[in-house]
Amino acid sequence: MAKVERSVTINAPVEKIFAYIEDPMCMPEWLPGMIETKDVTGQGVGSYFRWTYKMAGLSFEGESTATEHIPNERLVSQSKGGIVSTWTWTFAPHDDGTKVNLVIEYTVPIPVLGKLAEKLVLRQNEREADQAMANVKAKMEG
Repeated sequence: MAKVERSVTINAPVEKIFAYIEDPMCMPEWLPGMIETKDVTGQGVGSYFRWTYKMAGLSFEGESTATEHIPNERLVSQSKGGIVSTWTWTFAPHDDGTKVNLVIEYTVPIPVLGKLAEKLVLRQNEREADQAMANVKAKMEG
């Protein structure tokens, strides 16, 4: 299983950032590769949505379910389908802003992409994680 970890300090209140991240409909705004989110149901633990994500030029479809939801502190969601992953977000007040941490653990769909493409995909996903955090920061501070 691959793992990506990122942190960023954002000059915005934790409540604002948490609300933005927990809304699946906002994901295509900040997550490179996220084509669509739909069929959003509920809020908090057990909330659910379906997604279409593009990786290495291929589209994958799946669904995500929130497994932990501590308002303004922690969000965890698990995805299944075309890409299996766990996304763990933590939020903490920091100076006049918020420290946001993200850990993504995922399985590269090797049978589809092939072993040779795996290293390229891992590097691409690292860059996309950097861009995602930069996008959230820009949106929240803008």
